[in-house]
Amino acid sequence: MANMALEKVKMPEQDPKERARNFKEVTLGYTKEMAMEEASRCLNCKNKPCVAGCPVGVKIPEFISEIAEGNIEKAYEIITSTNSLPAVCGRVCPQENQCEGKCVRGIKGEPVGIGRLERFAADCMMKEEQAETELPVSNNHKVAVVGAGPSGLTCAGDLAKLGYKVTIFEAFHTSGGVLMYGIPEFRLPKEIVQKEISKLKKLGVEIMHDMVIGKVLSIDEIMEMGYEAIFIGSGAGLPRFMGIEGESLIGVCSANEYLTRINLMKGYLEEYDTPVIKSKSVAVVGGGNVAMDAARSALRMGAEHVYIVYRRSEAEMPARKEEIHHAKEEGVEFLTLNNPVKIIGDENGRVCGMECIKMELGEPDESGRRRPVAVEDSNYVLEVDTVIMSIGTSPNPLIRTTTTGLEANKRGCLVVDEDMLTTKEGVYAGGDAVTGAATVILAMGAGKTAAESIDEYIKSK
Repeated sequence: MANMALEKVKMPEQDPKERARNFKEVTLGYTKEMAMEEASRCLNCKNKPCVAGCPVGVKIPEFISEIAEGNIEKAYEIITSTNSLPAVCGRVCPQENQCEGKCVRGIKGEPVGIGRLERFAADCMMKEEQAETELPVSNNHKVAVVGAGPSGLTCAGDLAKLGYKVTIFEAFHTSGGVLMYGIPEFRLPKEIVQKEISKLKKLGVEIMHDMVIGKVLSIDEIMEMGYEAIFIGSGAGLPRFMGIEGESLIGVCSANEYLTRINLMKGYLEEYDTPVIKSKSVAVVGGGNVAMDAARSALRMGAEHVYIVYRRSEAEMPARKEEIHHAKEEGVEFLTLNNPVKIIGDENGRVCGMECIKMELGEPDESGRRRPVAVEDSNYVLEVDTVIMSIGTSPNPLIRTTTTGLEANKRGCLVVDEDMLTTKEGVYAGGDAVTGAATVILAMGAGKTAAESIDEYIKSK
């Protein structure tokens, strides 16, 4: 009989005051007993609305039923039949807007903790001694993937399982994309990411690092190397700025740069000589998950005051509620309905403040959210020494400007059809390179769709 408790089994966490000064993972995961108790809340619905909410189609009721019975290995097998990165997804997917958002238990209480259970199963199996992975039977076809982020890794893994010889060309010195450079250690331990990637390598996926496509090689040159199709999953790593006065001052940076220095270059460890701004008072402009990551990282890097400055209200913030909650617990101060108009510098060209103006919400704009309108004569100065811009990113133009026949829209995103095929034959794309900055799981879903399309394309030749 189902456990009809209205609330999820609580996830153990580090104390907010302690974790705000360290980079260890905030949430500690379920024990087996906790996982089985939470799994027993699932009603195992016949129409499975939760599955419809999952971009990679994880068989959710099936794997949860196995956890409820204590069959963790079987649950993991079910998850990984459609999801190549379960330990990652269990931690960073916005489940509240996807699978858990569709859960029937959420009508009169909290939904089943699907993400927590996925993470539990993945973590359990990572601790087990894994048997040698049997290489899939080769089909003698070669496919190239550009970018070893969530989209590229998913596409590569799915194709490798079908027998393709897959080579990933990655620009950085390590694999993982945004999972490594963007999401902080306290939310997604890098050891977890690398363990997930090692499973793909065991399937025969080859990863070549320091391969900046568009400089080292072009897409056209890769096609000439015997690859029958290419998937572009190069992400959206080009940061946007507001275009206001003072953005060139010392102490202003993008969230992308700030997080990359801390995460990928291990700037939070004393033994690494990575230059990271040492701040006393930080303003993070933006209201998404990246803004929360930057703000929470700034606290851990020693800042005494960290402000989130966002032009709409908290209700309109795109960040996950869990991330907002954790940021507040740790001491991040929220200045909603405020917008920067100028960054102020001292005589040495360093940030010493940020002029803001108060906002109020007007009529909804094209996104459906109420448009923020400036309140006249409400300007004030926020005393800060660092400003981190987190107002979005767009794809780097390098690939599209060095490839013949590859079209992009006005935002610089590659144009694809429903099969993820670009305007160039044999070249597919997905993830942030197509959508602009979005979620890890949506990028993975695009990689999965592209793998299916590439398989059909090559078989039809």
